[in-house]
Amino acid sequence: MGTARGFGVDIGGSGIKGCPVDIDGGALAEERMRIPTPQPSTPDAVADAVAEITEKFAWTGPVGVTLPCVVKDGVAHTAANVDKSWIGTDAQGLFAERLGIDRADVLVLNDADAAGIAEMRAGAGYGHDGLVVVLTFGTGIGSATFVDGKLVPNTEFGHIEVDGHDAETQAAASVKDGLDLSYEEWAPRVSRYVQALEQFLWPDLIIAGGGVSRKGSRWIPLLDTRTPVVAAGLKNDAGIVGVATAAASRENT
Repeated sequence: MGTARGFGVDIGGSGIKGCPVDIDGGALAEERMRIPTPQPSTPDAVADAVAEITEKFAWTGPVGVTLPCVVKDGVAHTAANVDKSWIGTDAQGLFAERLGIDRADVLVLNDADAAGIAEMRAGAGYGHDGLVVVLTFGTGIGSATFVDGKLVPNTEFGHIEVDGHDAETQAAASVKDGLDLSYEEWAPRVSRYVQALEQFLWPDLIIAGGGVSRKGSRWIPLLDTRTPVVAAGLKNDAGIVGVATAAASRENT
């Protein structure tokens, strides 16, 4: 029996990444393709990039796509770190048309929710019940929340107010890079953000994802938080794996 495969595309503020996914193994099946996010990152420009990636792999089956947006029934309702023209866009219909496939063969998810699905299924959240929060540190801060393994979709904890500011403007990985902060200088910002989140939630586990999770050993031990924090198991591939898995699972239900 062949290995079940799906296809995922992860759209971020700086890059769009995608490739086939080994659904059973919870891992990339091939080396991913990355394209810089078009500027401006309008729906049409981004859809062209997604089509380029799927065509590179000659993929013709169902496709999962993440967006840094609140997504309900395939429609984007916010736009964080992508062009504001995404707001109100029927993303599912747009990608289906551009890829030349049926609408039902496209699944669009919030990027952090997709990463969280992968982490709970095959990463650092595997086997964990209770309240688990996945935080993705990148251009912004995404969040995914699970209660006893079930996703609570479209949480936007990266935008809570911390000391009078939108949290991701203070503690995202892009802030670290933009201000040329060391991990020792950046970690207190992350701690302050998590502490603010802990005023409202009592998570049993926080999973830190995004590209910066690859070097989690350099900054996670520096955090001062009530909640245990661990690095994402799938690192920056979680979004691709999670959305491909969700799209394939929907097809098979």
